[in-house]
Amino acid sequence: MPLPLTASAVVTHAKIVGSLLALMWVLELVDQVLLRHRLDRFGIVPRTQIGLRGIVFAPLLHGTWQHLIANTIPFAVLGWLTLLHGVTEFTIATAVIWLVNGVGVWLLAAPRTLHIGASGIVFGYFGFLLSRSYFEQDLLSAGIAIVVALLYGPLIWGILPSRRRGISWQGHLFGLVGGILTARYLPELKQWFATFQG
Repeated sequence: MPLPLTASAVVTHAKIVGSLLALMWVLELVDQVLLRHRLDRFGIVPRTQIGLRGIVFAPLLHGTWQHLIANTIPFAVLGWLTLLHGVTEFTIATAVIWLVNGVGVWLLAAPRTLHIGASGIVFGYFGFLLSRSYFEQDLLSAGIAIVVALLYGPLIWGILPSRRRGISWQGHLFGLVGGILTARYLPELKQWFATFQG
């Protein structure tokens, strides 16, 4: 069940999304000012042992300020829309998308490439919010899906193969897949999460 959209809930949502974004911005500031982009090496390098650490760290890292800025607003909007169904669903969706995106990129992206950035998570929220209305068939999910489609429908083209430097279409694709899988198996994931908590 979604949390009532009270002032307290809105503040909670803002703290959650804001904290994740603040972490990304602080890391980018430290990386650019103090470390001269050395943190970027913690991204995903497909099919290498050292690249496995990127599954955890890559969504928090960005190559440039422009890269981070481009991800900030869609992350905030789609993250908040995901939170409308509650913190538990947001936590589950974020965790599954993060994992599927990272593992998919590590397994199947081109060798000797480096993948960083939150766009995989953005595409995951996008896929989750659109497909959730299909699997759940409730009015709130349908309304959110319509808003998402109107605001960010063109994002879907980002999953197509691209040779543009700095664009991880594989990250976009596997983020989207992670979002759809979360929506499909959400009841089972929530049950597992409740068991894990208990």
